[in-house]
Amino acid sequence: MIRAGQFLDAAQRRGLDFYTGVPCSFLTPLINGAISRRELRYLGATSEGEAVGLAAGAWLAGRQPVVMCQNSGLGNMVNPLTSLCHPFRIPLLLVCTWRGRPGVKDEPQHEVMGRVTHDLLTVIGISHRPFPDRPEEIEGSLEEAGKLMAATELPTALIMEKGTVAADGPLDQPPPARHGDGAAPADHTRGARRPTRANVLESVLATVPPEAAVIAGTGKCGRELFTLADREQHFYLVGSMGCAGALGLGAALNTPRPVVVLDGDGAALMKLGAMATVGAARPDNLVHVVIDNEVHDSTGGQATVSAGVGFARVALACGYRHAAVSDDLRGFAEAFSRALASPGPHLIHARISPGSRTDLGRPTVTPYEVARRFRRFLGTAA
Repeated sequence: MIRAGQFLDAAQRRGLDFYTGVPCSFLTPLINGAISRRELRYLGATSEGEAVGLAAGAWLAGRQPVVMCQNSGLGNMVNPLTSLCHPFRIPLLLVCTWRGRPGVKDEPQHEVMGRVTHDLLTVIGISHRPFPDRPEEIEGSLEEAGKLMAATELPTALIMEKGTVAADGPLDQPPPARHGDGAAPADHTRGARRPTRANVLESVLATVPPEAAVIAGTGKCGRELFTLADREQHFYLVGSMGCAGALGLGAALNTPRPVVVLDGDGAALMKLGAMATVGAARPDNLVHVVIDNEVHDSTGGQATVSAGVGFARVALACGYRHAAVSDDLRGFAEAFSRALASPGPHLIHARISPGSRTDLGRPTVTPYEVARRFRRFLGTAA
């Protein structure tokens, strides 16, 4: 095991000082270390493909960038790696985690990518080496990666296994910039302590009718919903970050049941274009809730860019019939009840506090079982 600072120091000596990416729990010490150092620049991206574009732009401006991501995010990277970095010959250092490594217990959504990570990189022409796991290997790994990037003029990936990097200290990040709430008028209380995600989910469970379908996005949203109550009307999106809105739209267009999507700020930002598709299709049975704590809660609390985003105004601009924003539980409950009682699509921007339940578990129902029972539920007349 190495310490984050040991890698960051060695990388900085080689001119690597611009970091971007999407968090992964394996990467938490490294990302938090980069954020906490004022001499480095870390810019969180809304998707891994966007991170490649950011890094390519930084390289064109004379910087030596590092892109950090989970191997599941390689799927989002394939297009910019092959159609941007290859034809323009832009070398970037990629730090990619190895979730779902064969023989190592992990979550089901990582199984396929865990098997094919190395093969995928090889197929798309990206050199790859193991991430150093001992202090004496750091300089050699960076030197070899540098030589590969210089020789190929293409990205090179360092593949990080679980537990490779230890933290040097707690995350020290500046407060996110705010540019006004940009949100549609709604009932909320400024200055009051915001509710927790569990508070909002308890309100949903108390109000949502038994005939409604509920889709919970990846990360702690689905885990907390399952911990609070497991129902056949629930679909827990354990992977595919950002796809809850599109999945909910596909269901809403093909069932008479009300469909409630419980999204997160980071996930909604990752595929923000889905809101335009919702607005164009305009299903009247869709309620889209963006639960916004302004951080990636599952990976250590790195800030998202949602502090400057008015999801409600974005939704209205995209064609949603109604949108609201809430900072407290009473405002959310009122907005949610109204949305269920009137034609949509609706968006509710629910601002919450970071953090989660201490007894948080994971769904014990397999993804296969969740999909089949949810399909049966949707296929039964409401």
